[in-house]
Amino acid sequence: MDKVISAEQALSDIRVGATLAVGGFGLCGIPSTLIATLHAAGVTGLQVVSNNCGVDDWGLGILLSDRRIVRVTGSYVGENKEFARQYLSGELEVELCPQGTLAERLRAGGCGIPAFFTPAGVGSQIADGGLPWRYAADGSVAVASPAKEVREFGGVPHVLEEAIRTDFALVAAARGDRHGNLVFDKTAQNFNPLCAMAGRVTIAEVAELVEPGELDPAGIHLPGVFVQHVVHAPDVEKRIEKITVTEVSA
Repeated sequence: MDKVISAEQALSDIRVGATLAVGGFGLCGIPSTLIATLHAAGVTGLQVVSNNCGVDDWGLGILLSDRRIVRVTGSYVGENKEFARQYLSGELEVELCPQGTLAERLRAGGCGIPAFFTPAGVGSQIADGGLPWRYAADGSVAVASPAKEVREFGGVPHVLEEAIRTDFALVAAARGDRHGNLVFDKTAQNFNPLCAMAGRVTIAEVAELVEPGELDPAGIHLPGVFVQHVVHAPDVEKRIEKITVTEVSA
């Protein structure tokens, strides 16, 4: 099945209030073409699951700055000042989650596992509840996280975490074929395969589009069974989240 369509066609079913799993870590491996196209479409009320929310003027940050996102499930605020401002002022609901737990919640959702136990977060507000999800305008907590079930396994307490499934997933791959088989470049694997698995409809932008059979089956990172639409996006601008340089004396 040839799954290649335009970005506009691939995103046309995303409506107000949709849930999205978005791949990337910082600005590494983000589906910037799909994000820009979604921004141009003007969809609002989005509920996003992503490790972080881009920076102020790039990645998911462009959706955030235009008030298109109402809720974020992630593990890192990052370099996005507008993200922090909206959260602390009560304009944005945020569920912060340990990074490894977030990854496993996405993977579990893609594998049909409804929940799992993990020791991460035991003894903290992750398990006990009370983390501020949304603040009120006066700075008080309007919505707090609920307490979660804790059970012992082998004498070690574990907290129950629910899997994540989203309406759509947006991911970016270095190479992909028309059947949706994907290869990610080095650390761009980060959250991309996990988000792709968690989405009921997964849209992948690929920098290099090849014909079926050209990819080495042993080198495929994500099989096409998890991908519904493929968008060819060559020559995508890649930005660095935070540039660090070292002065070298002459």
